[in-house]
Amino acid sequence: MGLLQINEVAKRAGIEENFLIPYGRDKAKIDPAIYKRLEENKDGKLVLVTAITPTKAGEGKTTASIALSMGMGRIGQKALLCLREPSLGPVFGLKGGATGGGKATVEPAEDINLHFTGDMHALTSSINLISAVIENSLYQGNPLHIDPNRIVWKRSLDINDRSLREITVALGDKKGTPHQSSFCITVASELMAILCLAKDEEDFLTRLGRITVAFDLAGKPLTVADFHITHAVMKLMKMALLPNLVQTAEGNPVLIHGGPFANIAHGCNSLIATKLALKLSPLVITEAGFGADLGAEKFLDIACQEGNLHPDCAVLVATIRALKMHGGVPFDELDKPNVDALMTGMANLDKHYANLSLYGMPVVVAINHFATDSEEEIQALKEHCRKRGYAYAFLDGFLKGGEGSIELARLVQKTLAENPHSHFHPLYDRKEPIKTKIERIAKTIYGADGFDYSDTAESKLLVVSSLGLDEAYVCMAKTPNSLSDDPKKLGVPKGFRIQVRDIDFASGANFVIPLCGSILTMPGLPKIPAAVKMEDKPW
Repeated sequence: MGLLQINEVAKRAGIEENFLIPYGRDKAKIDPAIYKRLEENKDGKLVLVTAITPTKAGEGKTTASIALSMGMGRIGQKALLCLREPSLGPVFGLKGGATGGGKATVEPAEDINLHFTGDMHALTSSINLISAVIENSLYQGNPLHIDPNRIVWKRSLDINDRSLREITVALGDKKGTPHQSSFCITVASELMAILCLAKDEEDFLTRLGRITVAFDLAGKPLTVADFHITHAVMKLMKMALLPNLVQTAEGNPVLIHGGPFANIAHGCNSLIATKLALKLSPLVITEAGFGADLGAEKFLDIACQEGNLHPDCAVLVATIRALKMHGGVPFDELDKPNVDALMTGMANLDKHYANLSLYGMPVVVAINHFATDSEEEIQALKEHCRKRGYAYAFLDGFLKGGEGSIELARLVQKTLAENPHSHFHPLYDRKEPIKTKIERIAKTIYGADGFDYSDTAESKLLVVSSLGLDEAYVCMAKTPNSLSDDPKKLGVPKGFRIQVRDIDFASGANFVIPLCGSILTMPGLPKIPAAVKMEDKPW
């Protein structure tokens, strides 16, 4: 089917046309005045889609999320899907776009993957405006007594560029003070985090003002508010704070807003969009980035606590191909049947299932079907799920769209009906000490024996305490490719310790960020970037 006009999509979502701010014929932003009209509405049910530990074999979590919303439409269940905005880093880097695939896509896919409605550009400009004003204050006599060696605010770019991880600024400037600086990718910036955690415009402004950007020569923290630019940033961010409305390939309404990475940030779409969706629809589907140990843990422990959300069900996405890879099969041999490897790799599914169950939610397993799945492997997986008592469904959304997603949609609908009340609870209380929270995540969710802190990390914990962040959330930054902090350890690693080499902090977002293993906040491009592979495609 062709794309619907955006006002027709809005009608399906229950949004009156006077609350639309159109961006062409097929996308729009939503006027915040709508919140007042909806505030008395009862919240709908919330379903979280997550996945096993990602592999090169692919799990298709975003495709599954889109397919589930389309399947709900096919069985007459009104549902609203909430997704994150893609980053240009992966689009032109390793992963490609983030709008689904096959017949389960959000549209207009290319617009969404590229400039969309300009949110990423507004964020990048705002982040770099803050840097420019800090540097200008240093240049113009340094009235705030900034310590140039303790400027902690990073510039940003929404493109992977490893050469910007460490830079020297003010070189060749006779009045300048040369010092070290760095870039992070836009989606890893604290400004992105507060966009996704803020309750509304006023809350965003408050959080913006308290972001710690530097320290003065006496060791006192300096915030964005100290530089008197909060209103300038708000002007840049005004439209970016509004959720975006688009549609699936079958015309189902979708809200896409915010896009933090789940390996180095908290990996969930905005609370503004999710809470709006809950007022509009009896069922809301949202997705958290990477595996359940990263995006889902952060959604459940950070976003849900901060936004007072109570998810009713989790969908755990897996593929037979990925499970075989966790069982030791090389990537180029995944097309060959291998039940033994599949059964070994099932431990990864079991671990993520057990982790999600700790939060008090029912869990549904969604198996993304591939043509290479042998009947013997399918039966072995079904038998494993039956023995373990897992509710499961096979999914063919990629090939068949909503029609191939009906089985999963009915299973989720049945699960919600059998569990009418949410019993969700987070893994930790944010008032617990930082190290206690880190230990609980590392030992309970990752299965680590313990954790070790570098001297740098220990010294940063003292800074965190001095900033009053002892009761902040913990946003772990580690590889998405393993439950451990070593990307080469697939399956369910045993006998490992998490290495916390450094700790960042985000005063506005109210979380601390332990940097584990070799994780970096500015990714690099692969040997052959996705951008190069586009050379033979029409523009």
